[in-house]
Amino acid sequence: MFHLLMVCVSLSLSQKEKEEKKKNLSICSKLCYAVGGAPYQITGSAVGFFLQIYLLDVAQLDPFYASIILFVGRIWDAVTDPTVGFLVSRSPWTRHGRMMPWIVLSTPFAVLSYFLIWVVPPVEKGKMFWYLIFYCLFQSMQTCFHVPYSALTMFISSEQKERDSATAYRMTVEILGSVIGTAIQGQIVGGANAPCVNHTSPQPNSSVVGISSEVNASQVSLDDTKHAYMLASGVISIIYVLCAVVLFLGVREKKDVMRPKAEQRLTFLEGLQLLRRHGPYVKLVMGFLFTSLAFMLMEGNFALFITYTLGFRDDFQNILLVIMLSGTLTIPLWHLFLTRYGKKTAVYIGISWAIPFMILVVCIESTLVMSYIVSLAAGFSVAAAYLLPWSMLPDVVDDFKVQNPESHGHEAIFYSFYVFFTKFASGVSLGVSTLSLHFAGYVTRGCVQPDSVHLTLKMLVSVVPISLIILGLLIFKSYPINEQRRQQNRSQLQALLDCQGQGSCRGGRSVPFTTTVNSSESIRSAFHTEPLRMTLYISTPVILQ
Repeated sequence: MFHLLMVCVSLSLSQKEKEEKKKNLSICSKLCYAVGGAPYQITGSAVGFFLQIYLLDVAQLDPFYASIILFVGRIWDAVTDPTVGFLVSRSPWTRHGRMMPWIVLSTPFAVLSYFLIWVVPPVEKGKMFWYLIFYCLFQSMQTCFHVPYSALTMFISSEQKERDSATAYRMTVEILGSVIGTAIQGQIVGGANAPCVNHTSPQPNSSVVGISSEVNASQVSLDDTKHAYMLASGVISIIYVLCAVVLFLGVREKKDVMRPKAEQRLTFLEGLQLLRRHGPYVKLVMGFLFTSLAFMLMEGNFALFITYTLGFRDDFQNILLVIMLSGTLTIPLWHLFLTRYGKKTAVYIGISWAIPFMILVVCIESTLVMSYIVSLAAGFSVAAAYLLPWSMLPDVVDDFKVQNPESHGHEAIFYSFYVFFTKFASGVSLGVSTLSLHFAGYVTRGCVQPDSVHLTLKMLVSVVPISLIILGLLIFKSYPINEQRRQQNRSQLQALLDCQGQGSCRGGRSVPFTTTVNSSESIRSAFHTEPLRMTLYISTPVILQ
């Protein structure tokens, strides 16, 4: 009898082990899932670093029109996030899942529109509308890819441990994707960099033939540069398609794995009111909004600064690559630092680290070696600036849950509004910075820019970013969640869970608390897409109506 009982127990345990194995994701599935995050990072790095200089010096648009394209494109990107999130959350289930159809159907349109961004149309009239239409179309299709991909984390496994593991794979691939995008675009384009055009008046004894041959040689080189941009976009487009195919074939979306309980759906204004009443969130978002703007201004204008003010026209792509590699390699170091010394300390040291180098790069006569050293050091601060927000947002969500234990189902709103405000602000910064070059008298492909342009570029990569960083750090001084409060919040969340597990709390009343202790951490894992890339291209599904 006892032997029979042991056999039954053994069979039961064996059956449970088989069920657990079914729940576990294979390494192959995790890798395939991670590869799906690469297109967003690769294209984002290429667009963030190179689009402005491409519009000005290759497409030869007036800075005023270029500013309109960059401003409207980023604002449009911010608006499409909540729109697509709303549509995705109401999509019907298909035999390929709910998220996969969005990813698959948006891919060809995203690739086509991305490629056409880097094509110079053969006509001069209407050139601005060409780039504006395809830039906005690409942003829309990219959002249709990335919002469902971000939400897919919750539908690949029912086990939190497996989702966290898959997210770790994803983060590694996305970091590599940022570097790959910068490297591909920079190295291909840098090998066919068009020479500048001397706009000074020719000498009286100069022959017309000599001037004509110089213009023709320059035009041929400009055509080579145009072809190089098209080649780079073609390579990136192929990678985009391959990553989408790997994701589709290697990942199976599971129905109702993490189907949320009935929750209150908020309008945009209702969500804004909810967040406005939570002080720590407002201070955190405002602080990071200013610091993020500082680095976005630096990113958007650094290629022009290196090319014209420093004079390293043939090396700007390598300097940008050094920044990305430096930031990538220092992310683990910053993670260890904030774990040991606290997140507020990491904010002060990590973000302010860039200030001396921003001053140095404009105050001394920079050599190429010095530029590489400054870029290497600046990468340290770039990594901190974009790792820390996604490390601290979960703390704000936990603090909100402790103060509002009966409110649930609103976690994604904290992330989505942060993304919305950041993208909106980045659109304003890109538009204003490019417009300022227009008023400063920027000369397209000029060998020598007016002193007013040099002064404007120095302001945009040094004075203005430093001012924004200082303002952001001053706001952080009033940020109330320190390490002690963070630990207290986690303890109280655990107490709420224990009460829920016992079925009663606070005098026998059940607390409607539906998240786990690491609820905000798991949501961050689902929606966190890039701790590094200088341009903050982050999309999250939004529960709005």
